[in-house]
Amino acid sequence: MLRLIFAAITALAPTFAKADGTAGEFDYYVLSLSWSPSWCSLEGDARNSPQCDPSEDFGWVLHGLWPQYERGWPDYCRTSHAEPTRTQTNAMADIMGTSGLAWYQWNKHGTCSGLNSTQYYALAREAYDRVTRPEVFRKLGKAVQLPASVVEQAFIKDNQGLDPNEVTVTCKSGYIQEVRICLTRDLEFRRCGTDVIRDCTLDDALLEPIR
Repeated sequence: MLRLIFAAITALAPTFAKADGTAGEFDYYVLSLSWSPSWCSLEGDARNSPQCDPSEDFGWVLHGLWPQYERGWPDYCRTSHAEPTRTQTNAMADIMGTSGLAWYQWNKHGTCSGLNSTQYYALAREAYDRVTRPEVFRKLGKAVQLPASVVEQAFIKDNQGLDPNEVTVTCKSGYIQEVRICLTRDLEFRRCGTDVIRDCTLDDALLEPIR
């Protein structure tokens, strides 16, 4: 009987994100860049996200700057730092698409950086600015299908010192989804962990033009 009662209580209880990891204890960062037209087609349009409004022209947006272990990653770390203000998250929307994503990324990943929200957002912006996002993708006049490796090669070509084992391209539902670049704590390129290097192998991945 006690087991049945406990099971019922557990089923009815609200679920909360579990803190996993110690703030400031990690090995490197993953800079994740999302191709906005893909995200809008797969999720954003259905959510009526302002990121997908026709008046916007987002290309590679900052999905996040993620503290990473050599294998695995921490998330939702306990921190004594205050949550970011609305002004702070709004200020990140120019490179992240929405203020909501900026808040979510702080909550899940920024709390594990050991930095306060001001420092974390500043570092994320610096990392984003350090990576050259190939202009060729902004010039697409129509949707194209291409090997995902072409996207990786374009980033390697336009970023001196970036090696194939330091960058990976992901796909979702047949679309080019993200480019993920591995960085040291000082934001220098470095080899990705084995769990991060999982390149999309599609030869006909869809890449939509900026709207």
